[in-house]
Amino acid sequence: MNKQQAKNVNKTAKPISKKLHKRNLHNKGYDFDKLIASYPLLKKFIKPNAYGNTSIDYSDPEGVKTLNAALLYTYYGINHWTLPKGALCPPIPGRVDYIHYIADLLAVSGGNSTKATTLLDIGTGASGIYPLLACQIYGWNCVATDISAESLKNVKTIVANNPNIKGGLELRKQNDKNHIFIGVIKTDDFFDVTVCNPPFHASLKDAMKGSTRKTNNLARNRGEKIDNNKAQATLNFGGQGAELWCDGGEQSFLKKMINESKLFANQCRWFTSLVSKNDNVQPAKKQLAKLGVVDVKVINMEQGNKTTRVLAWTFIPNN
Repeated sequence: MNKQQAKNVNKTAKPISKKLHKRNLHNKGYDFDKLIASYPLLKKFIKPNAYGNTSIDYSDPEGVKTLNAALLYTYYGINHWTLPKGALCPPIPGRVDYIHYIADLLAVSGGNSTKATTLLDIGTGASGIYPLLACQIYGWNCVATDISAESLKNVKTIVANNPNIKGGLELRKQNDKNHIFIGVIKTDDFFDVTVCNPPFHASLKDAMKGSTRKTNNLARNRGEKIDNNKAQATLNFGGQGAELWCDGGEQSFLKKMINESKLFANQCRWFTSLVSKNDNVQPAKKQLAKLGVVDVKVINMEQGNKTTRVLAWTFIPNN
């Protein structure tokens, strides 16, 4: 093989990370040829990046959404997946990782990791991404909650268009923005696990700054000139309102979630949440210790240069 041939190898695959979960189907990157063959609408967003590799413009919300739809259709059999304008568009590989690590947690800690597993998604958003993946990958039964009626309506439409969904998916509206579990967990409920991607920012202004940094980093990684006007004009992965920010940001949300989890200590095997900021882990662990949890785990997840983590806690002894 000569040097030119070597350069041409895998030009259509975009590397994601060698550190994704071993069962993650996206470990070897995006096979754009396969995705386009399966989902032709993606083709118009495909173009060579500054390094000559096949890619998309990750600062284009429509392109990112179409890539997600192609991934969900091609690998998970989810059809007609779409989002309202401005809704948060989740990166699929990282969301898949969360579900796989949760399955591992349940398998080794006395909970279910089988089709009998029940999952509660807090703040499912318009994408419904965690319960959809959990249903299709593991056949779990899921309950998805949100404070937004519009978001739940969109998830309901996706479910209605996918009679092939393997697990069950029930939608519940949270009517009180000041509560997380209160009002959605019923008296006779028992969940094996809860999942959540909490709002990271403390204000819309902070969210916009974060999006600008992300857009500029994407441009820098593609070898392109940074356009601050373009970066400030859009949230490349979407997101609005409670999807992106709340008073006090991630730390405040986690504190409230942990406090409320104590009220339902015997109705859930594992409570879990993503934690984007490492500085928020230790205060959360101290709070959990005061509440008398019997076990706390921190699961690191890596995607490229980004590290996030799953904080998991339980009040139920592992028999």
